[in-house]
Amino acid sequence: MGGMKMSQIPVMGEISANPTEDGGGSVYRFQNETGEGTITIYEVFPGVAFSYNDFHMRYYDSKFQPDRDLFCIDHCREGRLEYPAACDAYSYVEAGDLKLDRRLTHTGHFEMPLSHYHGAMVSFDMETACQSLPLEMKDFPVDLRALQKKFCGGIYPYVVPGTASITHIFAELYAVPEKIRRPYLKVKILELLLFLDALELSAGVDGRGTGKPYFYKAQVEKVKAVGQFITQNMGESFTQEELSERFDIPLTTMKQCFKAVFGAPIGSYLTQYRMNRAAVFLRTKREMSVAEIAGRVGYDSQSKFAAAFRRQMGMTPGEYRRRLE
Repeated sequence: MGGMKMSQIPVMGEISANPTEDGGGSVYRFQNETGEGTITIYEVFPGVAFSYNDFHMRYYDSKFQPDRDLFCIDHCREGRLEYPAACDAYSYVEAGDLKLDRRLTHTGHFEMPLSHYHGAMVSFDMETACQSLPLEMKDFPVDLRALQKKFCGGIYPYVVPGTASITHIFAELYAVPEKIRRPYLKVKILELLLFLDALELSAGVDGRGTGKPYFYKAQVEKVKAVGQFITQNMGESFTQEELSERFDIPLTTMKQCFKAVFGAPIGSYLTQYRMNRAAVFLRTKREMSVAEIAGRVGYDSQSKFAAAFRRQMGMTPGEYRRRLE
């Protein structure tokens, strides 16, 4: 495949060396102790590939090292992905964002704080794609090498925060009928290139041109420890000041970094986690009463638990359980 060969696929845990075919696409499956994922790749033009990426895992360890000049555009549909944003520092791609890079920092340990990531990627093998695109689309006004230089002047990824225009380009790509997939992908990739060519970049505070904040490794590790601690101790209450002191991280930094890593403030994240755990108990522990489940996820009041569950899930715990019968 001109766009992405096996040597260009990031090795995430145990990846299948022999992909299966699915409607003209090559499906690669991989797993580790935290979950599994799939990458489904379609060659669109010579040197240009499109892939659907679906990961249900907490992290992956990538052995990927590019052996050619690449230009990759990742769209995050759901979830969050940690990526290196500077030396010994990290930032986070969230739903709606575009991440553009040359895969120069794609070796090592990568985390998905919400344990899932779903999205799509357009990859260009620059040598082949720069020859094929002018033949496929005569008078196409976008200079692919200039576009790569525009977004990938350094080694670290450039992130474009989500916009309505980005959503418009990608939304229909996730439900394309198989019989028109390849020609449709061609049109949408050209539309994406036109959008990026016209996009005006605003200089970020760090000179990378992106407004995404980044946090140093020590800060990220402490915040992840905070997240693990509060979810493992759902039955107890801790003020944010107590957490700041316990994990030796300034309160303001903890709040900012926590939201960047997990996509929500500490209180909202814990509530969501509690309701998700409660939903699992309601589905799988039929012998447990709603009051017992409330206690298991840290509520001493069944009525407060029911109100929180309804705000989060759109129905009461009893209604949720009855819908499964």
